[in-house]
Formats: sequence, C-alpha cells, structure tokens
Amino acid sequence: MSEPISVGVNLDAFSHAISGIQALRSSVSRVFESLKDGMKNRETLEGREKRFISEFQDTLQAVNRDLNELERLSGLVGRPSESHPLHNSGLLSLDPVQDKTPLYSQLLQAYKWSNKLQYHAGLASSLLNQQSLKRSANQMGASAKRRPKVQPSTLVLPPQYVDDVISRVGRMFPDMTIELFRPNGTSAVLLVTLGKVLKAIVVMRSLFIDRTVVRGFNENVYSEDGKLDIWTKSQYLVFQKVTDHATTALLHYQLPQMPDVVVRSFMTWLRSYIKLFQSSCQRCGRFLQDGLPPTWRDFRTLEAFHDTCRL
Repeated sequence: MSEPISVGVNLDAFSHAISGIQALRSSVSRVFESLKDGMKNRETLEGREKRFISEFQDTLQAVNRDLNELERLSGLVGRPSESHPLHNSGLLSLDPVQDKTPLYSQLLQAYKWSNKLQYHAGLASSLLNQQSLKRSANQMGASAKRRPKVQPSTLVLPPQYVDDVISRVGRMFPDMTIELFRPNGTSAVLLVTLGKVLKAIVVMRSLFIDRTVVRGFNENVYSEDGKLDIWTKSQYLVFQKVTDHATTALLHYQLPQMPDVVVRSFMTWLRSYIKLFQSSCQRCGRFLQDGLPPTWRDFRTLEAFHDTCRL
C-alpha cells in the first residue's frame, strides 16, 4: 500500500473540533426546545416570564460559548497541504457551485477506493503465491505430460440407452411422433411430428440436444439427396419464431447430471405447441398480434404468450 499522505492537518485539534460541532448543535437544539416549550408549567404570569427569560439567556450563552470554542479550534486545525494527490484536479474544489458539480469529492472517493483495491490485491497476491499450484508446476518444462481430457459422461452414453429414453418419451405423448435417425455413426437426429401443426428436427449428441429447427407440417424436411435438412429455416415467420424460442429452451433446460430429464422436459415444452393456432395470449387475451399467434410458451407453466406480451 502507498505511504500515508501528509495533509498538513492537526488531527487532535480536528477531533476536538468535531466534538465542538456536536456540542454546538446540542446547544442550538436546546434553544429551539426552550422556544417550543414557552412559558408553560409556571404558577404566575410574572414567574413564567422571568423563568423563561432566564432559561433562554442561559441557552443563548451556551450557544455563544460553544461557537467561540469552535472558532478557536478551527484555527488550530490547520490548512490542508497544497500538494493534492490528484494534482490539477484539486483545483475543482475551488468551484463556487460545488453542490451542483461535486467532481472533486467524487474523485477523492475514487482515489480512496483505488488505494483500498491496491492494498487488498497485494494481500491476495501474497496469499496465492504461498499456495502450491501443482497443475502449473507440472506444465512447466518440455517433458511435462499433459493429462488426457475426460469427456463428460452425458456425451458417451451407449446408443441403446439413448434409444430407450427416446422411445419412452414417445410413449408419453400419443399425439407426438418421434422418428430417430443416425446419419453419422452414434449421433442421433430426431424428426418430431406434432399432430398436424409442425415438424421439428432435433439434432443430438448422445442425450445432449445440440440444435433444433422447427418447420410447418406441410414443409419439406428432406434435402435433395434424401437426408434430413437440419439447416434450412422455415419459410413461415411463425415457425421461425418458434425455432428461436426452442433455442432459448435448450439453454434453459440444462441438467448435465440427468440428461434424460432434460430431454423429457424439452419434449414436454415442445408438445405445448399442439394448440399453436388455437390458444389465446394469457396477457392480452387476443389470438393474433401483428398477424402472429402466441408463439412463446412459459418454461414452467407452458402458458401461451405473444412475443411482446411476455416481457
């Protein structure tokens, strides 16, 4: 941490001056309390007046005494050093409208926090240097052996287990047809047909859902060579919106320890589009907004919303 800055101020006198300010504020408060109470609780009118004038004079004398003491202490405090830590920015303190442009006080606050940050960063650095970082030590040198990367267990599940999970999901929803393809080895591609509403192509790596493309029920899902077309977007704006929402759902349903639950949750969410053109928006109550039905489905309640009404 940097050395303490000499500001040219008598700290003891400064402490006594703060106590003097508190005493002055207390004396002034007693003056207003005396004025507030007035001449009540006195037996005779003359006695009330004399006692009120006496108490009021005593409180004013206390204020005068505390004010004189504060002026004396202010002379002992001293003046700050002209060498400001912020160099030329110290001239901002001379601005007559400092209340409207408190730049100097803000710069002093930032400077104080910068010193604190530097101090704590130095402490953290010293503590980290005391720890033995075995990984860094093993990687030093040309003869160091690199550890083999361990693949996540969710990406190396046997194909039989993946097929069993997909078949169980298909039995959960009679109105959803799931066809499984393996065009490139063990990677699975699902063609999900939801009633007569839409078709979704779900690209998977083991049980990890990689991407989803949603098209209309009457749109072609195959390319010219007879393979599933996993890249072409739908020609309809409504299904382009559903594709975007499906991508968001893939990011929401994440549970690496239980990949089968993720697949079931995503398929349950996708199945909520069975009434895509029959459900009204839960917010505005309308079926169409800008020519589109409610394309958003809540991840928890599966309720339908327009893309703008959900915000």
